[in-house]
Amino acid sequence: MKIYRKQTLSETFSVYFDKRMLRILLLGAISGFPWVLIGSSLSLWLKEDGLSRSTIGWAGLIFAVYAFNYLWAPIIDRVRIPWLTNKIGHRRGWIVSMQTVILISLVSWSLINPTANLALVISIGLIIAIASATQDITVDALRIEQIGEHEGQSMQAGAAMAVVGWWTGYKLGGVIALNVAEFFELAGFENYWQITFLILGIVVISCNIGLMFVHETQQVNRKQSQTKTDEIIAGKLGSSNFMTRILVWITGTVIGPVMSFFKKNGFKIALAILGFVFLFKIGEAFLGRMSVIFYKEIGFTKSDIALYSKGLGWITTVIFTLLGGLFAIRSGVIKAMFVSGILMASTNLLFSLLAWSGKSELLFAIAVIFDDMAAAFATVAFVAFISMLVDRTYTATQYALLASIGTAGRTTLAASSGALVDWLNGDWGIFFIITAVMVIPSLVFLYMIKDKLKLNG
Repeated sequence: MKIYRKQTLSETFSVYFDKRMLRILLLGAISGFPWVLIGSSLSLWLKEDGLSRSTIGWAGLIFAVYAFNYLWAPIIDRVRIPWLTNKIGHRRGWIVSMQTVILISLVSWSLINPTANLALVISIGLIIAIASATQDITVDALRIEQIGEHEGQSMQAGAAMAVVGWWTGYKLGGVIALNVAEFFELAGFENYWQITFLILGIVVISCNIGLMFVHETQQVNRKQSQTKTDEIIAGKLGSSNFMTRILVWITGTVIGPVMSFFKKNGFKIALAILGFVFLFKIGEAFLGRMSVIFYKEIGFTKSDIALYSKGLGWITTVIFTLLGGLFAIRSGVIKAMFVSGILMASTNLLFSLLAWSGKSELLFAIAVIFDDMAAAFATVAFVAFISMLVDRTYTATQYALLASIGTAGRTTLAASSGALVDWLNGDWGIFFIITAVMVIPSLVFLYMIKDKLKLNG
């Protein structure tokens, strides 16, 4: 009888030294950076131009694009970008195209006054969100395809590195944005945010250069499986002409990934999975949408926010994401999600304490550390979970579907976060208590399906 030895902690940690993890780290950073632009940067830009909390909150509806990117995800699995695909690959061609759109949008923002042209500012923000959401589909697919389908530990480690990368792009991008904006503001430039957006364009260009070092594998099996699905659909239609071929392509592209997901899990379990994914991070989204406004209102400067929320937050996130990945590997991704969900709810209460105590740099640092710890654990477990659910025949589509459903809860519902604070008459303490209890319904869903899930790995 063969005896299996449990891995030591050092053996488990060694999975992070796989060279593929560095590529995944970079992909995560490329994915996270645009959130700086339409998140904290846009929010503070509008805040400092005198717009209300409610207006800023509703402006966040542009994030809802991420909830619907699965609608065009099938196209990304199938359609090649002219010239770029042949030169740099299918996935990288799509990413470079979307990065170019983001760069042009930043240049456009640099020419606009938000008070006089709010609709135009939001419209360009929407374009950035669409490009970013489209890019995310491709980034996630390219990330998952770096790891073999049955490399369960590597997939969870890859999820951790992707999260570290995302937070690196988001947090350090925020450090750059906030410090550059404050530098030009103190230097006496009236349009300091507009200048900042031009500087941030350099970061976008750097991301594209780094992308060229990410290896893209040839997915022959994916093409063969897609062709096989098309042949099955064509056989059922019973004819072969131009219109039939178009119908076959559309059906295989759009319906195939959905059918595959429900067939693998069963109808009831699949619906329960979607319910959990939708609800899991709503509380975190409510807190995140209003956090920078809260910090500003209780007296912290942009450099304070950059130091504690972005700089310190990044260090904390990196450490606890890696630890979260190890925890998910050793205890299982389901247990990791239960633990992280409870942590998210608990740490939100620290912001209530900060709201009631007033400006305190020590309490600010403590709240940021614990919030980022909880978010790191939750995100790495969540990313690993949905990554292990996808069918490699439809990597981009299925991951985008699951991720966008999760985003739907965070963006559509969290858009009312500013209005909720106003309804509470600015009582930030009660607001953060409400965000703490929002995780409970998702954990109920997870408990119902935990023994019935079919995960790869």
